[in-house]
Amino acid sequence: MSNATAATDGRHLSSCAKESLRLRAVRAVRVQGMKPVDVLRTMGVGKTSLYEWLCACDSGGEAALKAKKVGRRPGHTRLNKRQQNSIRKAVMDKHPDQLKLPFVMWNRAAVQRLIAKRYHVTLSLRAVGNDLQRWGMTPQKPLKRAYEKCGEQVKHWLNVTYPKIKQQAQEQRATIDRGDPMGRRSDPTARRSDSPKGKTPVLETTGKRFSCSMMSALTNAGNLSFTTFRGRFNAGILIAYLRRLIKHAGRKVLLILDGHPVHKSRKAKAWLAEHEEQIEVFLLPGYSPELAPHRTLPMST
Repeated sequence: MSNATAATDGRHLSSCAKESLRLRAVRAVRVQGMKPVDVLRTMGVGKTSLYEWLCACDSGGEAALKAKKVGRRPGHTRLNKRQQNSIRKAVMDKHPDQLKLPFVMWNRAAVQRLIAKRYHVTLSLRAVGNDLQRWGMTPQKPLKRAYEKCGEQVKHWLNVTYPKIKQQAQEQRATIDRGDPMGRRSDPTARRSDSPKGKTPVLETTGKRFSCSMMSALTNAGNLSFTTFRGRFNAGILIAYLRRLIKHAGRKVLLILDGHPVHKSRKAKAWLAEHEEQIEVFLLPGYSPELAPHRTLPMST
């Protein structure tokens, strides 16, 4: 059996181990005066590799033997500048289905398909994610907005209708209230809680619960008045609440409500017509939850 040591397979060594091996082999030849053939036998390095290291050290010193970072440079992409700008503009200005892609919202897979379709370049999802991040885009939860919503009606309500309501309130010394029916339950909604892995947190609550509905109104001064009721919301419950609201306010009420069918019912309209000197109701535009009492309507004293 030969005494020669088998050549070391550098593929299985870490970067630091490779660097140490290169330095020891070169120093053995250049500093300790060993013959290359002895270094090959004792250290188990390949002949070609040893002479490459010696040449590199002669031209660049030991710094040329240091471990170098591997992989692609930061910011590397297979798309040129023009292609990147084109893809970014498409993502900013269009939805995937408008570009005949089988997606409704943008994600990495949709952008990956768009790049392949336009430029015949296949990128991994990770590469697409890196490109999106470099273009200033991050994954975000979309806001829900009804496509039936008419923006012009909302703008008209905010810029024309509501200022008229404010002026009427000042002239008639009335209050502006924003009404809203809603449901309530006695048990709280459990949120996420930190806990050791494998140990699901337990929230101890009573097994008995009840629910009820509430009709409330919030004035421009921030005063809240409400009443609770059981059963289904109907015109009779609305009218009973309006009677109490008038009595509670002590002056005329200008009430803003959404387009709930009960608010537009024939019975409610008839009652309001008989009490128009005490209360008037103004309905919000359809599909405009941002105009709800707790949202963006301007306040006034």
